[in-house]
Parts: sequence; C-alpha cells; structure tokens
Amino acid sequence: MSPLPPGPSGAPPRGRADLAPGWRAGETPSPAVPCQHREADDADEHAAHLTDWEQRYDQLSAGRFHGGLTELQLPQMQVFVEHTSHALRQSCRVWDDAFWFGLAARADGAPARINGRLDAGPGLMTRPGGTDFELVTPDRHAIYGVVVRRPWIEAAAAAQGCEVDWTRLRGRELLPLSAVARRDWLALLEPLLDGAAALAWHRDSALQLQALMLCPLLGALDGAEVDPGVRASQARRHALVARAQALVLATPEQPPSVPQLCERLHLSRRTLQYCFEDVLGLSPLQALRALRLNGARRSLREAAARGQGVQDVAAQWGFGHLSQFAADYRRLFGESPSQALRRAA
Repeated sequence: MSPLPPGPSGAPPRGRADLAPGWRAGETPSPAVPCQHREADDADEHAAHLTDWEQRYDQLSAGRFHGGLTELQLPQMQVFVEHTSHALRQSCRVWDDAFWFGLAARADGAPARINGRLDAGPGLMTRPGGTDFELVTPDRHAIYGVVVRRPWIEAAAAAQGCEVDWTRLRGRELLPLSAVARRDWLALLEPLLDGAAALAWHRDSALQLQALMLCPLLGALDGAEVDPGVRASQARRHALVARAQALVLATPEQPPSVPQLCERLHLSRRTLQYCFEDVLGLSPLQALRALRLNGARRSLREAAARGQGVQDVAAQWGFGHLSQFAADYRRLFGESPSQALRRAA
C-alpha cells in the first residue's frame, strides 16, 4: 500500500503502524493538536469558519442568528461540532479525496435533511469530497462532523479485514447507525471537542484516537441499501427544487412567480408545493422569499463599498415595495436592512 498523503492540516503522512489500538502511556508527549473555537452572528460568516470547506448558508427561520464551531485538525481527519440557532439551508462541498460523515448531537432533536432526504433515524450522514450537497437543518441544531481522507479509510479497513464498496458509498447520503455505534462515536467526539479538554490532546494520542473513531464508522459502511425507487423519487424532487431556485437566481431583479415557475417546470402547483415541503420543509413562497432575502443580506454587506443604499439592494433582489422589504428582512434576520448596511460599513 502506498504511503498516506498529508491531511488538510499539513501534518506528515503516517503508515499502517498508526492503526494499532490502545494508548502509549509514559511517553513524552508530542506537540499539542490545535483546536479552534469560533462564533458568529451571521450565517454566512459562520459558514466561512470551517477550514477547507466551500459553503454558503441561507437562514430560513426568523430571528437573530448565532452559531458556534469547535474544530480539531488531526493528522488524517478533521473533526468538528457545529451549533446553529436557526434553521438553515446549507450548500456544502468538502475537499477532494475525502469523505464527510455527520452525526446529529441529539437523537431526539428535529431531523435534518440531506439532499432532500430526511435523517429520521437519526443515522450517519455522508457525502464524498469534491461533490456539492445540501443540508437543511432545523432550529437549535447541533451536529458532529468528521472528514476523513480516503487512503486513511482504506488503511483502517485493510487492518481490520473490511472491504468498502466505494461506488456504493459515493452514492449514499445516509448510513444506518446502531444505537451502540452511535453511543461509541459520541463517547469519543464529545470529550474530544470540549474546549478545555481538546487542548490536552497530543499528536501521538490523536493518531490512536483516529483508529478508534473509524471502528463504528467501518461497521456503518456495511449497512443496508435504501430502496432504489425511493432514492430515485427523492432525487427527482430535490432536482426540481434546485431548478426552481436556479430560475429565481437567474433573474433576481424580476423573479418568476410561483405560477410562472410551475409553467416553466411543467408542474402543477400542488406538485411544486409537495417538492418544496419534502426537500426544504417550506412552501415554495416561503423558501424562495428566504432565498432572495439571504441574497439581499449578502449584497448589503458589499453595498457601502459600491456606494449603494438599501433601495438599490431591494431592487436588485426584486423587492419593489421598500417598506415590505424592510419588514420581511427584519422578521427573518432580527434587524432592519439599514442597520445591516451601517454595520457592514
């Protein structure tokens, strides 16, 4: 087997010997593994905090947003926990040659959706690197994330005598996870990402930790497949919602109405309604208004530098009535457009 490449933190590659279980007690510890914690009061600013991801967050529920992220870079893994106060639509992409796995912090919390699929288990969400995917998360959501280099999974699987069907894995969004495997994974992740405890982790122990974390993961990779007919139906609904959003973003200054979208997509209004509610948990009108309001929020952050005002941004995103735009904006983000503009300036 060829040597493993360095992880995203730039740590030197490690070989199969690092997969041995247990801790090496009594040795002089190597330098501490860096742990970072960041907080933000803007969804897009929060999205930018996760290292080496390409992300954009749209806020869906009303009120002032707050997010927190604690991230640890291990030699072959990125591990993090993310807390968000409000419902979000997250457009995400992980770096190439890696796989992301996500686990809801609470089993009894409101479920998230990944590419339109409801994480009702909750199971283990997953997507390969270099591929765009979408998460829709509820209010007061917390999720643990682990990004693993593919060669490291291959090495761990070989050491444990497991085979991974990579084609099948790339096509999955959800992996079944037993209650025992979930408990074991959380038992490792929770103390690891505690702010004070994380500072005590050293590289030698972190290498052993990586191997332990892959044990429940490798078990989940052998889970049962979802019915292909169900998968195809979900994929079609997700694609229709994406096409509707793309049509709105193509001409944001004159966005098509819901009846116009139905005509262009050759759908009944009832079908479009069902697709949006199934994929995003919102009606088409609610979801597309939120899409435009989040676009306006990003534009307001840049408006002062371009010499633009609130009215310019409102027109740019198809809000013809300034007072209604201000009311909708305040309802969603907990501040007026003029306050956002002053804060950006």
